[in-house]
Amino acid sequence: MAKAAAQSISTNVQTAPYDYEVIVIGAGVSGIYQLKRLIDLGVRATILDANTGVGGTWYNNRYPGARFDSESYTYGYSFSKELLNEWHWTERFSPQPETLRYLNFVVDKLGLREHMRFGCRVDAMCFDEETDTWRLTLNDGRTLSARVVVTGIGPLSTPTLPKIEGMDDFKGISFHTAK
Repeated sequence: MAKAAAQSISTNVQTAPYDYEVIVIGAGVSGIYQLKRLIDLGVRATILDANTGVGGTWYNNRYPGARFDSESYTYGYSFSKELLNEWHWTERFSPQPETLRYLNFVVDKLGLREHMRFGCRVDAMCFDEETDTWRLTLNDGRTLSARVVVTGIGPLSTPTLPKIEGMDDFKGISFHTAK
């Protein structure tokens, strides 16, 4: 089924009025895997990420003590025996720096970095029904287009601030652990 969908997308690329067949938003664990699968299927794809590097949640959350709440091996990409054999977690519940190193190792090992664009925050997306195309406006004013957009931004990529009465009026130092 996935190969048929990819072939259907690829068939239209020669006449398609778009920059990419697929744009993936977010270079975290899910976005990296999605890009890998698309590239394997021969789909012209890219990842856009607002950060300056891969990792999503593991890029943003750098506070002391940040680590897995599941055993480290569960974060390993099981689609590749080579990756599983080459990477050795140093702790049962790995700390954030090791997780980020692992995700960078995967991206570099699989040659995915060349398909990634960092510092690209998507400000708006609009679907053009006439051309069956997504138009994305980036924070720097550029626009990109794609036949398909996959959001891999994850539920943990943006901090959720608590709703505390008077918070907006507080004059002291205040920050979220993700920042």
